[in-house]
Amino acid sequence: MKKRIAVATLVCAMTFPVFPMHAANRDMVQLQTQVQQLQDAVARLQQSNDERMGVLKDLVQQTADSVNRMTLNMDALQKKVTAQSEASGTKVDQVSVQVQTLADAVDELKARLGRMEKLLQDVQSQQQNMRLDGGGAPGAAAFSSAAPMGASAEVAPAPTKKSSNEGAGAPIVQEEATAPAPSAPPVKDLYETAYGDYVGGKYPLASAEFNDIIKFYPDSPLAGNSYFYLGEIAMKTNKPSVAAKSYDHVLEQYPGNTKVPVSHLRKAEALIAMKQTDAGARELRSLIQRFPNSPEAARARTKLSALGFSPRAR
Repeated sequence: MKKRIAVATLVCAMTFPVFPMHAANRDMVQLQTQVQQLQDAVARLQQSNDERMGVLKDLVQQTADSVNRMTLNMDALQKKVTAQSEASGTKVDQVSVQVQTLADAVDELKARLGRMEKLLQDVQSQQQNMRLDGGGAPGAAAFSSAAPMGASAEVAPAPTKKSSNEGAGAPIVQEEATAPAPSAPPVKDLYETAYGDYVGGKYPLASAEFNDIIKFYPDSPLAGNSYFYLGEIAMKTNKPSVAAKSYDHVLEQYPGNTKVPVSHLRKAEALIAMKQTDAGARELRSLIQRFPNSPEAARARTKLSALGFSPRAR
């Protein structure tokens, strides 16, 4: 009798632990399935991002090629205008105005291209962060390792990043995905918006936006361009004295800016509009001396001849 009781007890001891072991294995299989589904979703998302990135890269490259071709055409056109300056006479002014308009269009294209490149860099950075975050997640194989019998499986919480004030009682904060917003939009975005308003004839709005560029980004070459277009707005609104000061800012503060030659020319025109003909002639001669082979110098020679001045000071 005692022997039968012992055998029954042994059978019960071997049978009852099967139920919690079976439940633990079922939870483990379910967890592995969920992890695999998550990994599949991440893989599909990365593949979609790769395809979109390829399309975006192609668009940026096509835009860059178009801008480069336009730049080459601009250079050839400027050389042609310079070579025909003496023979064309007063027609040089009209052609040079067209050249300046094309140059402005190229500037706008370059600004847009810079914005597209910035967006591409942001997308690439976000994609890289996603891959790094996804690479740190445990795979399904990690859960297949043997665990102690009867131990409950727990998923570790998402990693957190301590603040710089680390120590006892220091708060734990989630790592920020993006940097704090700057006090002003990117300079290229501001410039593109301002130039668009200038072309659209919204002069008060464009003036405010160009002034914002000068305020927030005084060391940027686009700040020199902004001073130039402030001068252009002043000339279009019959304020030659204000225009002359804006052109002076380009000449004095941004001597390497591409708008320097045309700023010389436009300043001279502003001075002539103020009946300061001698000062305007000096400005035209300064332009010819500094940039003798530029289209602006060809226009300056034509203007000096029309005013009865020699291209060279006597």
